[in-house]
Amino acid sequence: MKFSELARQQVVPYWEGSLSHPFLTELQDGTLDPTIFRFYLIQDAYYLKHFSHLYELIAEQAQEPELKAYAEQSAAGLAAGELAVRQDFFETLAITDEEVAATAIAPTAYHYVSHMYRQLVEGTPHVAIAGMLPCPWLYQEVGQYLAQRQSPVPIYQRWIETYSGDENADDQQAAVALVDRLYEHSTPAEQQQMIAAFKISSQMEYSFWEMAYRLEAWPKGRIADGAKPR
Repeated sequence: MKFSELARQQVVPYWEGSLSHPFLTELQDGTLDPTIFRFYLIQDAYYLKHFSHLYELIAEQAQEPELKAYAEQSAAGLAAGELAVRQDFFETLAITDEEVAATAIAPTAYHYVSHMYRQLVEGTPHVAIAGMLPCPWLYQEVGQYLAQRQSPVPIYQRWIETYSGDENADDQQAAVALVDRLYEHSTPAEQQQMIAAFKISSQMEYSFWEMAYRLEAWPKGRIADGAKPR
């Protein structure tokens, strides 16, 4: 079986759960709390900055010309496309640099980014690109799914349109095909790592919606009665 077939079989609950998560269903019907969307955008900006950097690192380390070219193009495409759209959202909502600096990176965003870096540090470019695949692949499917009905909130509709276009679908199909080919030419151990990386990233994608919806924060520490801070 292809990598994409094997990997998707293992992540159905997280993939289907994403499509029905209240963050997305409420975004589509226009009832999503603007505070939640604002929090999501700030966390996602952190995520996308590192996502772009990971593409650059993979391009530097890749041995296959096809993977190197894809990673370089993806990094450039993020800068010209999705990151630019996010900046437009920030301007529309008046999200300032000061607000971003004052907003702590949520645990899920931090752990998801750390997970992806780990695939490159402890694994290979093949493993790292497999761990990055759920994000663009899932978002493309989310965009097409939500595009069946227009959101009454203009900025939510613009978010949906970012991922629902035919060009975006073509890009993701090419990415899936590339990872399928890389999987064929990977060692058995590397193949297992690729599947594992994809699965964890898919779990984290679901957790990312939950993180935003719950306005996730780090747990506050507590000093025991009578104890002195070190």
